[in-house]
Amino acid sequence: MKKTIYTSSAPEPVGPYSQAIQTDKYLYCSGQIAINPANNKYINSTIEEETYQVVKNIEAVLSKAGYTFENVIKTTCFLSDMNNFSKFNEIYSKYFTSSPARSCVEAKLPKGAQVEIEVIAYKED
Repeated sequence: MKKTIYTSSAPEPVGPYSQAIQTDKYLYCSGQIAINPANNKYINSTIEEETYQVVKNIEAVLSKAGYTFENVIKTTCFLSDMNNFSKFNEIYSKYFTSSPARSCVEAKLPKGAQVEIEVIAYKED
């Protein structure tokens, strides 16, 4: 089973990809940056405010597929500046309380974003 997940409560994809794909018990979520789904505009703000918007976007996609942050088993986090690592972790740790496996790297991100997070979630039937 392969199902495309879409919700208007998360930003429209800005390229040829899906917000998420569900296969059996797994959910593969595309990376989210700080785009406000209400107007589809990038929120150019502090690392903290961008991280909050990113996790809200992730939460919307997870929820649409029937998952929660507790179901997340792996995250890949991209920061435009590793000097923001501590500030990013303060916000991240409030949502990803189940301590999923994680990679975090510095990268140049779309729209000049400071943070992007992609997740893989797993849920028993």
